Amino acid sequence: MVLSAVGGMGLRMLANRYDNAVVKELLLDPAAREERGDVSGPLNYLLVGSDERVNATPGTDQRSDTIMIAHLPAGLDRAYLISVPRDLLVEIPASPASGWPGGADKVNAAFQYGGGGQGGTQLLSATLTQLTGLRFDGAALVNFAGFQRAIDLLGGVRMCVDTEVRSIHTQAVFTPGCHQMTGAQALDFARQRYGLPNGDFDRQRHQQQLLQAMMEKATATDMLRNPIRLDQVIRAIGSSFTVDTNGVPLEDLIFGMRRMRADALHGIRLPAHAETIDEVSYVLMDEPANTLFTSIQNADLDSWARANPKWVSRL
Repeated sequence: MVLSAVGGMGLRMLANRYDNAVVKELLLDPAAREERGDVSGPLNYLLVGSDERVNATPGTDQRSDTIMIAHLPAGLDRAYLISVPRDLLVEIPASPASGWPGGADKVNAAFQYGGGGQGGTQLLSATLTQLTGLRFDGAALVNFAGFQRAIDLLGGVRMCVDTEVRSIHTQAVFTPGCHQMTGAQALDFARQRYGLPNGDFDRQRHQQQLLQAMMEKATATDMLRNPIRLDQVIRAIGSSFTVDTNGVPLEDLIFGMRRMRADALHGIRLPAHAETIDEVSYVLMDEPANTLFTSIQNADLDSWARANPKWVSRL
């Protein structure tokens, strides 16, 4: 989306140049893959974010920190970011390759049970398809460490804080108001969920805000006039991604989204509520979630958003 929004700079040439900056793998389970292979829209993409944990044994302590479904209506000039709560109680299918027998657990556990990385994303995609009925046109696995460098190359991003946030990682305090943040500060802020009025739901909105802020900053006039820094930013972003484009050339995908702008990103909070079961905190879906997924399948998410403003986030 960032590269698409640059526009007017020999977009296909740039897209081809950065095609080599990303790692490509089959991230989608066959059951979760939409066998279409074009960019006509509407499109659904699975976005998975996870920290690279130093000295972690492969497949251990690798639960996905961020799970989003990006829905692009026909025309590909706008997008909805639907955050899936990490504690959502779901049925996770069996994974013979990793030895996971299948069963109920929090949705972010699917990434670990699949072995992390490619296998973990495949199992997570199968879990979400089973839950929502949606198939995906592609997927991206994001390493947050690369995002931090990209934000710093952008010169930081402007993030607006609604209520005081205290970091459990750095002890930093983010006060209400709009602030210019470094990469480390922005990611620290977007990771917090404890002590917030709506807990993890607020964290999801902050992560949606961060993506919009990065896109906004990357397409600012001063950035577009500095091709060297723009080159560094896009390479930093590209190096933090592993992608599955479902057989579509990356340059075609980027060109197809060339009309996308930062203010055309809309956040949606999955209709759900927190509940404690056997002394364990989970998130359970509410009835509007079913109509949400049906509206995506019917390519009518715009109507659902108008009818359910409660669940549309202000970015």
